[in-house]
Amino acid sequence: MGPFDWLPHAPLERLQLDWLKGVELAVLRLDRIDPLISGNKWFKLTEHLAQAQQAGASGVISLGGAYSNHLHALAAAGKRFGFPTVGLLRGHPQDTPTILDLKAFGMQLHWLGYGGYRARHAADFWLPWREQYPALHPVPEGGGAMPGAIGCAVLVEQARAQLAALGWADYDAWWLAAGTGTTLAGLALAEAGAHPVFGALAVPDDHGVAQNVQAIVQGGYELLDASRGGFAKVDPLLLAFIEDTQRQCGLPLEPLYTGKALLALKQQVEAGRFTPGTRLIFVHTGGLQGLRGFTP
Repeated sequence: MGPFDWLPHAPLERLQLDWLKGVELAVLRLDRIDPLISGNKWFKLTEHLAQAQQAGASGVISLGGAYSNHLHALAAAGKRFGFPTVGLLRGHPQDTPTILDLKAFGMQLHWLGYGGYRARHAADFWLPWREQYPALHPVPEGGGAMPGAIGCAVLVEQARAQLAALGWADYDAWWLAAGTGTTLAGLALAEAGAHPVFGALAVPDDHGVAQNVQAIVQGGYELLDASRGGFAKVDPLLLAFIEDTQRQCGLPLEPLYTGKALLALKQQVEAGRFTPGTRLIFVHTGGLQGLRGFTP
């Protein structure tokens, strides 16, 4: 496998929104690091890819859904850096825009159905796949677990290096969407209690985010429900908020993660959780390619 020393730089930008009421907000634009390998996905992959290289693997096998941002970034990285990728897919064969990209990037796909995909946490899940692809390194769903969190820890350093350009000497907390909790765990690891990390849960409790985070880091974070009734649940208020945000400040959001997270922050500001003068960093975790699933 090729060298993976590419470490893109995420710009930190001030956001001006009418509902902030004196709270200062900056956004770490992971959506702007690369047109294809976008968002937090590359950062979650870096340590996994390093482990694959150390193990002498020729490529990577991982899993996700038909709109998976993780598989999209992994397949694009495989094409760019010249290593084979295999994707294990939830559900039955379909050609979403994401799936068409995975095929174009050269990823080998296997559809597991829904029952087969639910078995992904079983102790023997990887055995047949390791037999079929002995040269490939398995990476968990979403690029999670401790290696994924370690890869995301560098985001704290990237943000701190840009504070002076905003006129900030420091900040008070982080705010971001939590889908698996891996990025949140990486920030909490790097902060080591210096600044709290707030995770807006974009998925229901039964997705196991709290357990995922607890397995990586103890303390320094808080999880809040922002799922709005379930994973991939979209409602008129959320869609109107996303449209209004883009009109106000030009920030593109999608309704699965970043839109839900920023709307949850608005509700917390309106409830008085953060007082005027509080400085928050919102992490835009990318995922904009998934918007194509919501285009009429």
